[in-house]
Amino acid sequence: MNGLIAANLLSKSYLTGPREVIALSEVSFLLQPGELVGLAGPSGSGKSTLLNILGCLDYPTQGEYFLDSVRVNDLSRDQLADIRNQKLGFVFQGFNLLSRTSAWENVEVPLLYSRTQRTGRIRDLAREALERVGLGDRLHHHPNQLSGGQQQRVAIARALVNQPALLLADEPTGNLDSRTSEEIMSVFHGLNAQGMTILLVTHERDVAAHARRVIEMRDGEIVSDGAAAGSAPEELRA
Repeated sequence: MNGLIAANLLSKSYLTGPREVIALSEVSFLLQPGELVGLAGPSGSGKSTLLNILGCLDYPTQGEYFLDSVRVNDLSRDQLADIRNQKLGFVFQGFNLLSRTSAWENVEVPLLYSRTQRTGRIRDLAREALERVGLGDRLHHHPNQLSGGQQQRVAIARALVNQPALLLADEPTGNLDSRTSEEIMSVFHGLNAQGMTILLVTHERDVAAHARRVIEMRDGEIVSDGAAAGSAPEELRA
C-alpha cells in the first residue's frame, strides 16, 4: 500500500471483564502527501482509537499500519517515540501549553528531545514556526497573556517546529468560538497550501467541511470517504 498513511484492515478491541469491546473494525484507507483530510464522526465512533494508532500511541489488535512506508506494527515503544518525534506533529483541543514559559519557549520543547542536527538552531527554528502562524510579535508572551486563538496558534507552531511529515489535529477548535475557529482553520489551510499534510479529527460537521476530503466513522467503521461538500468558503477549499 502506498501513501503517507496506509491503514489496512485496522481493528482494535478491549476486554472489559469477560466482554470484548470492539472499538475499531477493519478500517482501511490511504492518505497521500499534501492532503487535508477531515476524520469525522460522533463520540464513540472510533475516531480517538484510530487517532491513537495513527499517532503511534497504541498498537492495533489486527491489521497493518504504515507511516511514510514504515510498518508501525513492528516497532518497539522506544521506536514509536522516535517516529512520533520525527514524523508527527500533534495539536490538541486543550492547547497543552506550559503556563510559566513564553510562547517561544513552549515551541522549543519538541526540539529539546530531538536527535537531529536541527537542535543547534533551536531558537531560530522556534521563532520561524511562530512567525509561520502569525505570532512573530508574541514571542515573549506567556499563555495567560494570549487569547484562546493565539494559544492554539502557539500549539500549532510547536507541532510544526520539528518539520513533521504529518500534522494530527484532535478537535483543534473545540475550545474556541466560531469566529476564532474560522481563523484557526485558515491557519491550517495556509499550512496545507505550503505542502503540509493534515489529518483533522472533529465531531463538528462545519469544521470537517473545511477539509478537501472527509472520512466519516460510525460504530468503529468507515461509513463514507469522499470529497467534502460543506460550508467552507470557496477560497479556502480551492
